[in-house]
Amino acid sequence: MTDLHPVKQETFNTADRLNTDPKGFLREVDTYTVTDFGLYMARGANHPKFGYLESWLLPTLGLRANIFHFRDGVEERQDYYLDIAEITVDNDVWITRDLYVDLISVIGEPVTVMDIDELAAATSAGLITADDAERAIDATLNAVEGITRNGDDPMQWLRSRGIDLTWADTNQIQLVPAE
Repeated sequence: MTDLHPVKQETFNTADRLNTDPKGFLREVDTYTVTDFGLYMARGANHPKFGYLESWLLPTLGLRANIFHFRDGVEERQDYYLDIAEITVDNDVWITRDLYVDLISVIGEPVTVMDIDELAAATSAGLITADDAERAIDATLNAVEGITRNGDDPMQWLRSRGIDLTWADTNQIQLVPAE
């Protein structure tokens, strides 16, 4: 049984260097970079499992690509965590609506698709429209096919599409203490 919840929405205010997370908490952002293909965000996180978060919002692909910088002792097998999302931009504010499906990537291994059951349940419960669900499925299939055809490497797939994502030097990242 899935844990049914409304669509998680998040805002990224590049002018004020703020991020409002899905629970409504206002987070200060270290870095925002706007490109012709998306938005990069880097910020600290006081989460028990990770202390820093990097994300790229890629509206044309319906993806949010993430690197979670985990705390010592946290064992998570992932190089990239990809959220399937609807992404809109209104001046300096980017808005994501998480469409339930997540992809977990370990380079060189088949990508893992998570939470299709949540997408189905949310659609059945009327939390998202059939059009939203169709966009989520299309974005998922597009990403899985692209990643698979590029050696199970999401960054190689994105580069093949002219999208070259840059990430922070991990030696320069300071994890924020957990609360």
